[in-house]
Amino acid sequence: MAADFINITAENLADEHLCCIIRSKKSHPGIEAKKKWLSERLNEGHVFRKLNAKATVFIEYAPLESAWAPITGANYLYIYCLWVTGGCKGKGYGKELMEYCLEDARKQGRSGVCMLGAKKQKSWLSDQSFARKYGFETVDTTEDGYELLALSFDGTKPQFTESAKKQQIESEILTIYYDKQCPYILQKIEKIKENCAALTVPLDLIEVDTLQKAKALPCVFNNWGVFYKGKFVTVNLVDSPYIEKLIKK
Repeated sequence: MAADFINITAENLADEHLCCIIRSKKSHPGIEAKKKWLSERLNEGHVFRKLNAKATVFIEYAPLESAWAPITGANYLYIYCLWVTGGCKGKGYGKELMEYCLEDARKQGRSGVCMLGAKKQKSWLSDQSFARKYGFETVDTTEDGYELLALSFDGTKPQFTESAKKQQIESEILTIYYDKQCPYILQKIEKIKENCAALTVPLDLIEVDTLQKAKALPCVFNNWGVFYKGKFVTVNLVDSPYIEKLIKK
């Protein structure tokens, strides 16, 4: 029997839970921000498909032209997230979600599907070894080990923008670029403000609030990017111990 999946739509967005953040029963500052961000993306072809259950099982993707990532390429879909966690692993849900996305791309006449990866798997990036089983290959890289993975249907290849490959900025202070796509981000931002104040660490928070800003970013980006001493550090969400370790280097 096929699993019961549903897509988030303008009609059901207000009532559906965001399965990437169902573990907390308390009011969460990122949920409404995420829903607002998502409501503005749905008419751009953005897809959020999830298991119709209280579980972290979902895929989120968009046309590359309107994806908030510094990647260029004609006629691709871009996968932001593909997650299956906890007791839902091993039931074929990831396979169903990936195959739905690939079939959707083919139905739309797309040239392929791409996603952000790295030579060494990053904790906040989708499982690239899983994607490679479907034929995703590295089509572009940065000097510090991030990779653009793509499954091409017609031989064309997307690529990182030149600005993304710079991976550096002029400012020397801790600088974080972020958007509101991930529900965890606003909570992290508040904690980082508190951490930096306690550590007397100067902090510059830059909200990426338009597609144009996202495409022009000076680093790879899936909704978060950290710089320190002018150099790009990570796409991972960070905490106080990480910041302390970073500033001691």
